[in-house]
Amino acid sequence: MKPYIILNSAMTLDGKIATRTGSSEISGPEDLQRVHQIRKELDAIMVGINTVLEDDPRLTVHKFSSEESDNPLRVVTDSKAITPINSRVLNEEAETLIAVSQDAPRERVKLLMDKGDNVDVILAGETRVDLTILMDELAQRGIRSILLEGGSTLNYSMLKDGLVDEIRVCIAPMIAGGVKAKTLADGEGVDYMKDAFKLELKKSYKLGKDFILEYEVLK
Repeated sequence: MKPYIILNSAMTLDGKIATRTGSSEISGPEDLQRVHQIRKELDAIMVGINTVLEDDPRLTVHKFSSEESDNPLRVVTDSKAITPINSRVLNEEAETLIAVSQDAPRERVKLLMDKGDNVDVILAGETRVDLTILMDELAQRGIRSILLEGGSTLNYSMLKDGLVDEIRVCIAPMIAGGVKAKTLADGEGVDYMKDAFKLELKKSYKLGKDFILEYEVLK
């Protein structure tokens, strides 16, 4: 058994989730409220190490009035244990779980483990974090639902491993362009369109200036 995974992202009309410089201010205030409401309702929120390094997110519920208990478990996939000790994802606002591989330097793992009682580190995989192992571990810890907020490499890996159940996308009325700008799912990609991940539209609606699409991932 694994947690139910909702991949959520904001992107431009041309599918970019950030510019080539990393700028990612895409969705409007109404969508930010929507995302934080989802965070409040789910058990965990999950990102990859690149998101931590580039955005330094808090990964908490803070766009509207809420209790500290509303904050989900923060999960970071970090194969080499390079999460900076001063990262906001390691603050005391919520519990944090860092998933590392066996190749992670022991001194880095120790630094993370010594950060505080709200930070936990687990081994999941040999040279890279094995996402299936991680999902099994989270399920055993009572995590039943996860909001996956990327970035693009982690999104693709989760899709490739068949771990995503639902995708919710905010499409903003803008075009960014850029051959080096990140898209919703990067990674190695599929070779043929027949192998693309198939979706079924469940719901669509306008929210402020943005448009929201909700899909079921077909297995």
